[in-house]
Amino acid sequence: METWDAIRARRNVRSYLPDPVSEADLERIAEAGWRAPSAANRQHWDFIIVTDREQLRELSTVWRGAGHIAGAAAAIALVIPVYDEDRSRLISQYDLGQATFAILVAAADLGLGTGHSSVGDQDLARSILGVPADHDVAYLIGVGYPADRPLRPIAKPNRRPIGEVIHHGRW
Repeated sequence: METWDAIRARRNVRSYLPDPVSEADLERIAEAGWRAPSAANRQHWDFIIVTDREQLRELSTVWRGAGHIAGAAAAIALVIPVYDEDRSRLISQYDLGQATFAILVAAADLGLGTGHSSVGDQDLARSILGVPADHDVAYLIGVGYPADRPLRPIAKPNRRPIGEVIHHGRW
């Protein structure tokens, strides 16, 4: 898929086919996150690729909006250090946003659907993934082939009118 088509085709997917995703595709998707920009090139992130069915089922319980992780072929956990001060935490969250979007677009480019989730129960998520206590599992991204329909550019996305969103020079 061309980059613009991947951006236009990307949508949140919460229901997946049972087909596995190749290790090469998962590595490529994670590499897209690794290549994302970060403030001062800090790269204060780690990514954990999960394909074990039982781990996916367990991860689906760490947040009320994580149920789709159980049915995904894989999940990528985005991990950052625990911070005592707001500035570093906010910078790392912004960096994770950039890494997340790179991951989502790379997956769409391969025809794979993704659905993100927060993590509410840090202790459980750390336990499932073996993450040390000085790190947080910030987000999970489910990855798999969409069960409902393949990805394709969306002609009329459900968005605010573009003229209300994009401003030139001033609000």
